[in-house]
Amino acid sequence: MTGGNLLIVDDNKNVLSALSIFLNEEFDRLITINNPKTLVSTLQSNKIDVVLLDMNFKAGESTGNEGIYWLNEIKKIDKHIEIIMFTAYGDVELAVKALKIGACDFVLKPWDNDKLLATLHSAMKLRKSNLKVEELACKERGLKDEMNREQKLLIGNSTAMLKIRQIIGKVAKTDANILITGENGTGKEVIAREIHHQSLRANELLVSVDISSVPDTLVESELFGHKKGAFTDACEDRIGKFQLAHNGTLFLDEIGNIPLPLQAKLLVALQTRMVTPVGANRQIPVNIRLISATNNDINDMIDQNYFREDLLYRINTIHIEIPPLRERQEDIAVLSNFFLKRYASKYRKHQLKIGTQALNKLQKYHWPGNVRELEHTIEKAVILSDTNTITPDNFFFKNTSSARSNTPQTLEEVEKQLILDARDRHDGNLSVAARQLGITRQTFYNKLKKYDV
Repeated sequence: MTGGNLLIVDDNKNVLSALSIFLNEEFDRLITINNPKTLVSTLQSNKIDVVLLDMNFKAGESTGNEGIYWLNEIKKIDKHIEIIMFTAYGDVELAVKALKIGACDFVLKPWDNDKLLATLHSAMKLRKSNLKVEELACKERGLKDEMNREQKLLIGNSTAMLKIRQIIGKVAKTDANILITGENGTGKEVIAREIHHQSLRANELLVSVDISSVPDTLVESELFGHKKGAFTDACEDRIGKFQLAHNGTLFLDEIGNIPLPLQAKLLVALQTRMVTPVGANRQIPVNIRLISATNNDINDMIDQNYFREDLLYRINTIHIEIPPLRERQEDIAVLSNFFLKRYASKYRKHQLKIGTQALNKLQKYHWPGNVRELEHTIEKAVILSDTNTITPDNFFFKNTSSARSNTPQTLEEVEKQLILDARDRHDGNLSVAARQLGITRQTFYNKLKKYDV
């Protein structure tokens, strides 16, 4: 028993009776009608998986035109219903015509019970398979919509931001590779998402990879995937981010931190649009739009032989530089009110507003952590406020000069201060700062996360 619901349409009541007896136990439900004029209403009021459809309903008629007509009508109602044409007149051309229109098979009268049953079971399995494919396709579309949902908006009316918007408008609908540079926290990923949102690939995935957060030994696997057994702990095949982003956009954040030995393979992948998973010997074609970002001085890294010059030429067809927040102070008020609205809603403080003196304090601060620091500052102020107006006392800024004049009391405080000093001394260049401290870039990145700086 295959299950599912079968509808038989035939003007011969004896045929309907015989088929009902023969097929009744093979399906969850069996419906028979002898007049095709009730076919549409039957389909509309019942969930039908397979239709066994006679091709001729008038005495002496053998053209099959009636069957072709009702075949089209069924497909208008539900294109996924599987239809088997049923006739006493064998005509190869007619069968081919019906199959082209959408029938899945053709059965001649008188029928062979075993062959008819096998044909019906195959049609039912095909129906279930197609429904599963459609379900997966719907889930995939939903997943893409969810992943691409615009959670962060491009906020700011400064001259610099208006210029960036103009550039985005010009390049988004091309497939040009884009390099976004700027200090930590300036919103490089927000720019990348805006480019993807305006691109011709907007209905596909934007896949983000933070190179700084991936250990050097796993970057190749992360980008290109690996085969089972390619290395220790490779217990199963894994698809890489290049393949995951196929037909969409790949965003490589902190590309300046990609290991030098892997840069050649990345360059080849971008040139050939082919990737080879670790442990594989077969290339896989990929179609991606690349957006990269970094807070490092790539030209300085090239001079020090930490970054390939030919790779830079490949990734920065278009270069977008995001200025730090301290250089676009006119955006501070706009961003502050945007974040206030977001977190006032989140923490159910809908009447909350920022006082004039509080806003002045925000505009005078130099924002070393840029937009990300401003967002965290506003969120903390919303949480700590006791009235409907945020005051200057609700803001807590790090006083860099006074913090350095005080002697740290714990090992963690010493470590944190060393991390901050190295980062500030090298203007946020994590690779250079890490080398100065004698630690790996990954360790330095983990320390920044640990101390939330």
